[in-house]
Amino acid sequence: MDCARLHSRQIECGTDQTMEPSKWKKVAYGGMQLGYNDNYTDESFLEEMVMNANVVKRDMPKVMLDSVSITQYVCIVSLVVSVWAHTLSLHIDEISLLKLDIALLALGFSVLLLTARQLSIQLLSHYLLNISFFISGLYVLAPIYYTLTRSISSDSIVALTVSLLVIHLFLHDYSGSTIRPPGALKNPNLASNISLNASIVASVLVASRLPSRLHVFTIMLFSLQVFLFAPLITFCIKKYSNKVHLFFSFALMSMALSVVYQLHSMLFTLLLGLLFFISVVCPYWLIRIQEYKFEINGPWDEAKLCFDITE
Repeated sequence: MDCARLHSRQIECGTDQTMEPSKWKKVAYGGMQLGYNDNYTDESFLEEMVMNANVVKRDMPKVMLDSVSITQYVCIVSLVVSVWAHTLSLHIDEISLLKLDIALLALGFSVLLLTARQLSIQLLSHYLLNISFFISGLYVLAPIYYTLTRSISSDSIVALTVSLLVIHLFLHDYSGSTIRPPGALKNPNLASNISLNASIVASVLVASRLPSRLHVFTIMLFSLQVFLFAPLITFCIKKYSNKVHLFFSFALMSMALSVVYQLHSMLFTLLLGLLFFISVVCPYWLIRIQEYKFEINGPWDEAKLCFDITE
């Protein structure tokens, strides 16, 4: 009897030893571990938590310098709108516009030759060939643009043009160029292409209100030269020298403010306030909200590739 009881106790002790769960191990794959739930974590789980590891410390002068690219392009768009307004009021004739187009084209190629470090003769000839096709296509399509919006009122055209320019400024890629610059590794994104299309449609709407086909051709050539090639030129200048980029930006701001002031004093005040808001107020807000930024990282984060998948 005693032997039977002793044997049964030995069996129970063995059962308890076999049912005792093994030590939990941190494994990525392997299924559930015996005795632990699927979402079990031990005491060392929060030891690997890191707070604000990727938060970038910014200072006011650096953020203000970074905002120069935005104010620069806002001034470029304001100059385009000023030329549109003077052309619609017939203060600028088609011959003057044609001379302006030729001067801008020559100036753009000169800046590109002086600043682009990876520009070759083959790439330059490629640009020239594309521009020749581009100009020929515009000249052929000018009669179509001339009669495109005859049945639409001028108020609707103005409202739609303003809306498209706002979309253009909102989606524009201020850190790059819609045309891929020499030596660039990334292609333009979807938002920048939408922004470019919005500017082209706005140019077509403005050109369709002009009185002659040559007027339409010259204003379309001017608008597309600016919207297509101005980001490329400013990108090349910025890559070439930050000092030249700042000098060019401040000169462009002064020119835009003077031209807009001649157009209307209220528009001058609006543009000046917008430039101050972008250059001073927005950087100040960005610096202030950085104090409230709180980010946690740990073993629960998804794995990130440390190399470019396109390579």
